[in-house]
Amino acid sequence: ASAFYPSPFEHAAFLTTDGVGEWATTSYGVGSGADLRIDAEQHFPHSLGLFYSAFTYVCGFRVNSGEYKLMGLAPYGTPRFVDTLREHVIDVRDDGSVHLNLHYFRYATDLTMTGAEMDGLVGPRRSPEAPLAQRDLDLAASVQAITEDAVLKMARHVRRETGERALTMAGGVALNCVANGRLVREGIFDDLWIQPAAGDAGGALGAALLAYHRYAGKPRTVATPDAMRGALLGPSVDADEAAAFFAATGVPHARIDDPAALSEYVAGLLADGMTVGWVQGPMEFGPRALGARSILADARGRETQRAVNLKIKFRESFRPFAPAVLDGHQADWFDLAFPDGRIADSPYMLLVGDVRGATVSGKGLDRRHHVESPLPAVTHVDGSARVQTVRADQNPAFHALLSAFHARTGVPVLVNTSFNVRGEPIVCTAEDAYRCFRRTHMDALVVGPFILEKRLIAGADADVLTADEVAATYGLD
Repeated sequence: ASAFYPSPFEHAAFLTTDGVGEWATTSYGVGSGADLRIDAEQHFPHSLGLFYSAFTYVCGFRVNSGEYKLMGLAPYGTPRFVDTLREHVIDVRDDGSVHLNLHYFRYATDLTMTGAEMDGLVGPRRSPEAPLAQRDLDLAASVQAITEDAVLKMARHVRRETGERALTMAGGVALNCVANGRLVREGIFDDLWIQPAAGDAGGALGAALLAYHRYAGKPRTVATPDAMRGALLGPSVDADEAAAFFAATGVPHARIDDPAALSEYVAGLLADGMTVGWVQGPMEFGPRALGARSILADARGRETQRAVNLKIKFRESFRPFAPAVLDGHQADWFDLAFPDGRIADSPYMLLVGDVRGATVSGKGLDRRHHVESPLPAVTHVDGSARVQTVRADQNPAFHALLSAFHARTGVPVLVNTSFNVRGEPIVCTAEDAYRCFRRTHMDALVVGPFILEKRLIAGADADVLTADEVAATYGLD
């Protein structure tokens, strides 16, 4: 329901792939109007999502939250474990269904994902904060390759069986934006739409929509570009409450009520190399910051990625950042084309495409030092980027800022990462944003019409965590 009902299609196939729901781990079928028909399911314990999560665990990341780290790590490695895993661990059938050799897994009977049997096959589990080894990089690359193969086979099977031209997706595996990018480039379906809250949180939305359409019998009206309102479904910051809060702090701040003037001023800060915390309008629903609760920076900066990772986000330096690009300009900077030449939209940061003009050399983690790109801050070590396209009708404030930056620099792209530090949720309120701003090396904070610049706040550096404090707290070098 969460995959199909908010989609821009009157009828389409749906494919949901997750760890496990009640018992289903994968399902597909057809939505038409307000009707849903499930054609087939695969059940626990055989699960592509749990296969991916198991190796998230083996590589030392937290299950159900660190899978995106495994995906980001994959381009650093070579897929040398593919044959071993296919021979011993997983069988991917022609229809995309998977059969796991449960001898190597513990999740069905224990509180861990794997045990001694998997250790004997691929080596022991990495300690969560231990340095990454080449084995970890290669495992990530191998698991990602198998996952992409399975997703493509699933999609081909669903196209054959349903005859539908459009595909909608949900479930945790649908957040694998590298596999999603492959779906676009392979052209298995003519159109693709992915629920932005594809994980468990989106189930609440699906339940509400299912009750509305199926049980209450309410008609469904197809919306363009979709019915998700840009995923900006959360609470807004009240300007009067923010004004009272900033007045109570006593810190210097400015108020610019003219949206165009605000965009121009902030674009100037970004063009000068500053990092900006950006809080505007309703909060995002789902795992991605989409320009409502974001940290923004200039994508042209060569040191931006490492600096924002270590000094602001307090996270591993290998982690890539996503570019936000003005809709209509994505083809100039990224390869997001279907085989027939149509350019895909990616409003929810769920597609990966190559950065035009990017080249990469080197091996392993050293590759991050050998990326040549017109947008180095958002170019991953395989020359790709996880792209967000920004439309004026979905996010007018963020679109206006990108437009102002484009007019000033000639580049319609900004770094966009979630407004939080490692281990904490995305900020929601003005107070949340201010606290995060003061603790990190962020240069400026924009909440609604209010602007704070750290260079104008006396003693602001006293609040910022030192390198030793960051290392002690987060285990980073």
